Amino acid sequence: MTKRVFEAWKGSNKFILGGRLIFGPDARSLPATLLLIIVPVALFCVFVARHLRHEFSSYNAGYAILVVAILFTIYVLILLSFTSARDPGIVPRNLHPPEEELRYETTISADGRQTPSVQIPRTKEVMVNGVSVRVKYCDTCMLYRPPRCSHCSICNNCVERFDHHCPWVGQCIGQRNYRYFFMFVSSSTLLCIYVFSMSAFYIKILMDNQHGTVWRAMKASPWSVALMIYCFIALWFVGGLTAFHLYLISTNMTTYESFKYRSSSRSIVYNRGCANNFLEVFCSKVKPSRNNFRAFIEEEPPRVVTLPNTTRESAEADEENGTRRQKVEDDLDIGDDLMNLSQRCNAEEATNDQPHHTLDIDHERAGSIRTETRHGSWGRRSGSWDISTSDVRESRSFTTAKEGRG
Repeated sequence: MTKRVFEAWKGSNKFILGGRLIFGPDARSLPATLLLIIVPVALFCVFVARHLRHEFSSYNAGYAILVVAILFTIYVLILLSFTSARDPGIVPRNLHPPEEELRYETTISADGRQTPSVQIPRTKEVMVNGVSVRVKYCDTCMLYRPPRCSHCSICNNCVERFDHHCPWVGQCIGQRNYRYFFMFVSSSTLLCIYVFSMSAFYIKILMDNQHGTVWRAMKASPWSVALMIYCFIALWFVGGLTAFHLYLISTNMTTYESFKYRSSSRSIVYNRGCANNFLEVFCSKVKPSRNNFRAFIEEEPPRVVTLPNTTRESAEADEENGTRRQKVEDDLDIGDDLMNLSQRCNAEEATNDQPHHTLDIDHERAGSIRTETRHGSWGRRSGSWDISTSDVRESRSFTTAKEGRG
C-alpha cells in the first residue's frame, strides 16, 4: 500500500490528525506550557476577578475584567497553536544530490589505473541584495541551503529563515511561524502585566474597604500575592524575550544570525530599514508550505550517475583484457596437465607390463583438446570445463585398436 509523505517522513517531527498538524520531537513540553498559562489565569478568575465584578460605579462594569482575562487567554493559546502545530518552513529533501553541481575527478593509482570519483563542492556563492553570500551544502537533505536557512539538529530538517528551536512550544521557529511566535511571546507579556495589575488593584481595594495596612490586605487575599509574584518572575522571561526580538526585527536579524554573524558584514545584508523590517515580518504574506504531508509518495525511477566516457571505456577495456589473459593462462595449464597425465600412464604400463586400458593421448590429439578447450571457454568462468562423451568414446576406441595391433 502506498504511504503518505508524513508516514515516511525522515525528520524527527511528530504528526497528528493524519498529517494535518506537525510538531517537533519535543512536543511533550507543550502540556507544561499550557499549564503555565491556564492555571494562573484560572486562579485569577476565581480568587480575584470574581470579587471585582461589583467594585465599580457601574454595577456590571466589573464583568469586563473577567471577560478580558478569558478572551485574552484564548487568544494567547491560539497563537501558541499557530506557532507549534504548523510547518515552520521546512525545505523538502532531495532524493539525490543535485546533478548539475556534481564534479567528476579522476585519480591515478600507483599501477597506472584511473579511478573516477564524483564530488560535490561544500559551499557556493550566491548574490543577495548585491552582496555575495556563501551557502553550504547539507549532506542530510542533499541540497544547498537557501540563504538564512539552517539545519535544525533537533528536528533534523533544513528550515528557511531559521531563528531557533524553542523547547517551550516544541517546534522550530522559522519563516512561516516567526510572526506567530513573536505575537505569542508579546501577548504572554501583556497577559502577565494584566494579571499583575488587576491583582495589585484588588489589594488596593481591600486596603480601602478595611481601612487597614498592606499586610492585612495581603493576608485577606493570599492568592493575589501569589499571582503577583508569579507574574513578576514570568515577566523577566517573556518580557526580556519580547524586547530582544523587537531588536532583532528592527535590524532584520534572526537569533541564529545574531550570535553567529554578529561581527561580520553578513548581519546587515538583509537590513532594509527599521520600518520596512517591521512591515516584512508583520505585513508580508505568509508563504505556503513547500511540503504536502498528506500527499501519496510517488516512486521515482533510479538515477544513474554517468561518468566521463573516456574513463569508463578505458576501465572496461582494462578489465576485459585482464579477464581474457587469465582465461588463456588457465587453458594452457589444463592442456599441460592432460599431457603429463598421459605420459605418466604410459610409463606405468611399460613398467608393470600388464594389459589394461590406458588413457593414451598423442600429441596431435592433445593439441586438438587444448585448442578446442581454449576456444570453448570464452564467456564461461575460468576453470569450468566440460568434456563431451564423444571425446571419451573416441579415446577408448583408439586405445582398443592399438592393443589389437600389438
